[in-house]
Amino acid sequence: MEIPKINYTGKIKEVTLGAGSKAVTVGGETMYPFHLFEGQMPHPPRIAMEVYDAPPEDWAEAALEPFKDVVKDPVAWAQKCIRVYGAEMICLQLASTDPNGMNRPAEEAAEIAKRVADALDVPLIVWGSGNDEKDVEVLRRVSELCVGKSLILGPVGEKNYKQIGAGAIGYRHTVVAATPIDVNLAKQLNVLLGNLGVPDGQIIVDPTTGGLGYGIEYTYSVMERDRMAALTQQDERLQFPLVCNLAKEVWKTKEAKLAEADDPKLGNPKKRGVLMEAITAMVLLLAGANVLIMRHPEAIKLVKEMIGDLSKT
Repeated sequence: MEIPKINYTGKIKEVTLGAGSKAVTVGGETMYPFHLFEGQMPHPPRIAMEVYDAPPEDWAEAALEPFKDVVKDPVAWAQKCIRVYGAEMICLQLASTDPNGMNRPAEEAAEIAKRVADALDVPLIVWGSGNDEKDVEVLRRVSELCVGKSLILGPVGEKNYKQIGAGAIGYRHTVVAATPIDVNLAKQLNVLLGNLGVPDGQIIVDPTTGGLGYGIEYTYSVMERDRMAALTQQDERLQFPLVCNLAKEVWKTKEAKLAEADDPKLGNPKKRGVLMEAITAMVLLLAGANVLIMRHPEAIKLVKEMIGDLSKT
């Protein structure tokens, strides 16, 4: 029996993240996710382990346990992720800069990012609080202090792309173009960044994601439509690699935090949380994700094994 095949006319752009011998390249695929019988996937999806710039206060015990000895020091935390868990990328979450929380000044946050960047030889994603105005202050200062580090800076939205994008151009960093689960908005932001002068090789796209059971079907549908337009309709402004910041979306859910005593039928909370994160990650991979931002080492191990299995021809 002959397997029917789709004739893809588009290709996902290749983007190199980081610099030096540990830099990674993502994208380049010429077919739908893992459809290796129809095209090429020259670069496997990558996983970035997240690190926070301040000790997290609301994490589930299962998520905190692997890092409880390093949560007060982002540099030590990042180094443990690499040394002990084999992280190939790190995502520094600058959660403490949130104006509705700790509201750490931009200069302090940028100094933390600089220390982490100086201590690592793997690609570093620096993720702001998601507050448009504060992220301009923070990420612009991070760009300046970390010149030459080839960081990946996000989230960058329609309200702050000019300021953050200009810094990325000047200091040669990659930007994460983030839009709220909408193909047309994603394309529009990519057009705006291109018009600003951000090279295609310095753009990756965050379609926005939810955790398992919390809106992930919307994300999946949008990512699926994005890849269809990129690969079968040759839409060049949608042919960018996709990054999914999924860990915090999974681990903030009540199901990931609930103790077994509070709801015995849900079973072991650690196993539950790990599987929720791993399943969310796998769903996003099948939708076309090129970079996953994850938290628990056991969930990451499961997903790496699945990537390996699916990448075999």
